[in-house]
Amino acid sequence: MLASKVKQGLRRVAKVLLVLLLAIVAWQAWQYVEDATYRGARAPYLQMQSADGITIRWQSEASVVGVVRYGKSPQMLETRIKESGRNKVHEIRLIDLEPDTRYWYAVGSADEIAYGGGEEHWFMTAPVSGAKRPVRIWVQGDAGRALPTTLAGKEAMLEWVEEHPRPGLPALDLWFTTGDNAYSYGRNSEFQKHLFEPYSDLLRTVPYWPAHGNHDSRRWAFYNIFTLPEKGEAGGVPSGDEHFFSFDYGQVHFVFLDSHATDRSPDGEMLNWLKQDLAVTNQPWLIAVFHHAPYSKGSHDSDDPGDGDGRMIEMRENVLPVLESAGVDLVLSGHSHVYERSWLAACHYGPSASLKPSMFVDKGMGIETPYRKPSGLTPYSGAIYNVVGSSAYADNGPLDHPLMAVSKSELGSLLLDIEGDTLEGRFITPKGEVLDHYRIVKQGEPGQSRSCE
Repeated sequence: MLASKVKQGLRRVAKVLLVLLLAIVAWQAWQYVEDATYRGARAPYLQMQSADGITIRWQSEASVVGVVRYGKSPQMLETRIKESGRNKVHEIRLIDLEPDTRYWYAVGSADEIAYGGGEEHWFMTAPVSGAKRPVRIWVQGDAGRALPTTLAGKEAMLEWVEEHPRPGLPALDLWFTTGDNAYSYGRNSEFQKHLFEPYSDLLRTVPYWPAHGNHDSRRWAFYNIFTLPEKGEAGGVPSGDEHFFSFDYGQVHFVFLDSHATDRSPDGEMLNWLKQDLAVTNQPWLIAVFHHAPYSKGSHDSDDPGDGDGRMIEMRENVLPVLESAGVDLVLSGHSHVYERSWLAACHYGPSASLKPSMFVDKGMGIETPYRKPSGLTPYSGAIYNVVGSSAYADNGPLDHPLMAVSKSELGSLLLDIEGDTLEGRFITPKGEVLDHYRIVKQGEPGQSRSCE
């Protein structure tokens, strides 16, 4: 009798625990869905720029049929593209545009304009692939909290750009991030507070290309908010997955990888695609972007297998050999909240203690004696590894990785200029100081293929 009552009691406890467990799971699932949405209005932002198209996204408080009006003059927005149904989240792809051309636009509904219609809302299409056209890129890293210092960094960059204009070209062509775009949980509301509101002036004119960081992955908002070229819409081999993709801008081939939520194994889908993509590009410059730094001794340690569950090690061991075999020039990453910049290096895929002198391709300091490479993409000809992770926070660390020429616990962002045979990088602080300035110069004929053996 007693045993029977004990069993009944245990069954009741088990049922209660099951109900509690299901409630917790349901609450967490609801929280993820809820955090992936934002119900207010959102100003327009530019996505997936190509030579003949661009995607414009925005959000309205009421459900309407979205309309984009555009043209080559702010006074003559003669062309209209509208959605097929009523929405609050709007996404319209403009196609059949002319390359490297400025268009003005407005968004709203058939009855009214919500944003734009004047001088301040415009976009540029990309130049055709291979065009010898300068490109200027702003790179933020781990910038997911719009602190006063973070926004001061934006203003300092804009002031430098204003003092160094490019005649006939916009102030900025592209805007990259190295991940962690919205702290602390990647909620849609956090993107609104820390990105869309404080940066609305840039987002309406400069295409935004974000890397996926570990904080972005804590909710489902990131891939709901951004439209990325999984079908090769902007050049490169179609990846079939927004987590990793490539695109061309003039003479530069860009590759964005997901170092957090995607399989990083040598035979995984991402690396198999990467090998295919790099095998067919014929651009003279190659830049890769992802979140987890393969080399760092800042707030994260790339030698520690327990740091980030070994993602930094996996990116170094599995991804870098593929990039370097294709002749990559620059690898941008974040995660570690510091600024670090390597010498020109190749063939180092182990812990920092395994670095050998032969792995330094060029130890010139980058300005008085710029790093030199053969023209085009030569396998294992050396790359700069640039950790840009201190746009919002500058954390401490030993800052003693032997691959690095420069290591700083300083707030700032990176400005890249690529023109002809020269790439220049400048790390600019919120005070407007240029704390690092390097150059890569490509000269002569393409070099013979190097080897790591």
